[in-house]
Amino acid sequence: MNSFAALSQAFEQRFNIRHFPGQPATLYDPAQYILGLGGKRVRPVCVLMGNELFSEINPDAYHVGTAVELFHNFTLIHDDIMDKAPLRRGMPTVHARYGESTALLAGDVMFAQAYEYLARIKPDHISKILHLFNKTTREVCEGQQLDMDFEKLDSVSFEDYVNMITLKTSVLLAASLQLGAILGGAGESNQRHLYEFGKNLGIAFQVQDDYLDAFGDPEKFGKQVGGDIIANKKTFLMIHALETATPTQLVSLKELMTLNPPDKVEKVLQLFIDCKVDEWARELKEKYLQTALAHLEDIAVLSVRKKPLQELAAYLISRDK
Repeated sequence: MNSFAALSQAFEQRFNIRHFPGQPATLYDPAQYILGLGGKRVRPVCVLMGNELFSEINPDAYHVGTAVELFHNFTLIHDDIMDKAPLRRGMPTVHARYGESTALLAGDVMFAQAYEYLARIKPDHISKILHLFNKTTREVCEGQQLDMDFEKLDSVSFEDYVNMITLKTSVLLAASLQLGAILGGAGESNQRHLYEFGKNLGIAFQVQDDYLDAFGDPEKFGKQVGGDIIANKKTFLMIHALETATPTQLVSLKELMTLNPPDKVEKVLQLFIDCKVDEWARELKEKYLQTALAHLEDIAVLSVRKKPLQELAAYLISRDK
């Protein structure tokens, strides 16, 4: 069994090519540009890991992994436009460098190119692969829309936030693993458990991300702590604080969100601690992680084959940034 690092290297060697024609360069160079910004390629490597859990890697897994990575970057281009984000991975975003209209088209051709790679796989798996890929693309779009909808609401329930995060973030990780499992010849029950492993791991990852934004070490986290607080984002922490605060704490919290004083982050963090939001978030992350690992345990393959996925879960959840 290969480690995440070994599979990541194997994927990167195949992926690190030009995926688009030369002309018009004004369209295709921006599409290629975002692929050159790096990233951990977690999702396409999950396709390989999902495959290798059940059998030797099917060459088609590299085509499907490439399609997944192209789709993921298509969503990043469009998300950055919607968020008006100037930087990604420390570099100008596609729309900041090339303009919004070109960025939209670059995302569109990247989505089309993803299907070009899916069309290369053998016919025996194509129907199931396309069904899951299309279902996942719809769900990611639904999650992004819900995220934008939530910005206009005064309050969001915990259940609604989990649903949004599941659609926006978790389903692509889960589907990547299942796509690999399909190529590896896994049965329906094993596919379902692997999908649930990925889905719950994705939610745990988001809880960790929300927690680190508030309580992480800025040097290790790699960005300003409290960015979500400054932006009044409805994170796991903020939602729980609003649901559990005393009437007095609630007044203070809403005043801070409205008035935006210079010491806003410091005061909101103190309210989080007073409401024991930090402890709750750590417990919530652990709950989703243990649910994920229980589904991995239920997959009917030798335990030794599961080790790389257990290591992936530990890596994603214990990270500092």
